[in-house]
Amino acid sequence: MNTPDGWRPDTLAVRGGLMRSEFDETSEALYPTSGYVYASAQEAQAAFNDEVERFVYSRYGNPTVAMLEERMRLLHGAEAAQATASGMSAVFTALGGLCAAGDRIVASRALFGSCFVIIDEVLRRWGVESTFVDGTDLEDWARALSTPATAVFFETPSNPTQELVDIAAVSELAHAAGAVVVVDNVFGTPVFSRPLDHGADIVVYSTTKHIDGQGRVMGGMILGPTELVGGPIQTLLRHTGPSMSPFNAWVTLKGLETLTLRVERQAQSTLELARHLEADPRVTRVFHPWLESHPQAELARRQMTGGGTVVTFTLDAGQEEAFAFMNALEIVDISNNLGDAKSLTTHPTTTTHKRLPEEARLAAGITEGTIRLSVGLEDVEDLREDLERGLAAAFS
Repeated sequence: MNTPDGWRPDTLAVRGGLMRSEFDETSEALYPTSGYVYASAQEAQAAFNDEVERFVYSRYGNPTVAMLEERMRLLHGAEAAQATASGMSAVFTALGGLCAAGDRIVASRALFGSCFVIIDEVLRRWGVESTFVDGTDLEDWARALSTPATAVFFETPSNPTQELVDIAAVSELAHAAGAVVVVDNVFGTPVFSRPLDHGADIVVYSTTKHIDGQGRVMGGMILGPTELVGGPIQTLLRHTGPSMSPFNAWVTLKGLETLTLRVERQAQSTLELARHLEADPRVTRVFHPWLESHPQAELARRQMTGGGTVVTFTLDAGQEEAFAFMNALEIVDISNNLGDAKSLTTHPTTTTHKRLPEEARLAAGITEGTIRLSVGLEDVEDLREDLERGLAAAFS
């Protein structure tokens, strides 16, 4: 693989880990194969004894998937990377690989609905204890981590209300408690946030968002130390099967080439729209880490280089008006996805965060009037006019 030292992130996103075949193709090769053949039975035996390094089965590894893993590894400065079939399989495999019956996870309560279900329901059935804290409160983290823990998990910024967790401070507390720190960096993106540089141990992604970022394929990624990502996490992944397909890896590789260009443009538009919404009296609250009004604006600028592509806001109204707003939009689509080249909106209370208990939603600032907007690549003035169209319908 082509892994030169000294390349900067934008170069790595285009050329890192490139592995050309004997045909010297320009674009990365796509290897849609389930298995591989051996020259002899002895060679197959050596492969399964780990005496030679080669591909044996695409559930274990595939050349196209390996290129994506290596490119993401280089981009993050991580020791190891494992691609998965989806973002949720990345979260589940990372936590499942780290924890066993009798272990304890400490997590921020401001989580995406499926992440909450994994920790509060699925892993609990396996005998893994969970403790939820206010992710913004270091004293709450300190209390929860005053006793040993196996893993710490949080999103920063959180979905959808953009709460931030102090990665460096929480990582220090977690390591003192013996815990591995796992960070969901979907809202931060590889462009604006580098959790490993701030003390986190493992970073997980839904590569569906931003990295493909064009609504084409699903995928996930786990990055971190070889001891963990190449050890128990890889073992769980290989033997339970949530592996990324070669085609999805190839599409995601092509998306990665334009990641910075897309995300920086989207973030610029997002901040413009966030400021526009904040000035509107029909909107009671706007959540975006790059707004001066964000309660953690200083922390955002300390551990991020941009505010991201999502703005969440609450109308001075309820579900009926929120639905009227969304139904009146002509450009922005209604979808539970985010990080796409097309602008998308969702109503978290009735979709993505429906599984969260009401008290947990309200504690996170999610009400019936809360709307999440993932900003795409459309002209920002067209989007501004579309939002005005929605607001007019909601308050007519």
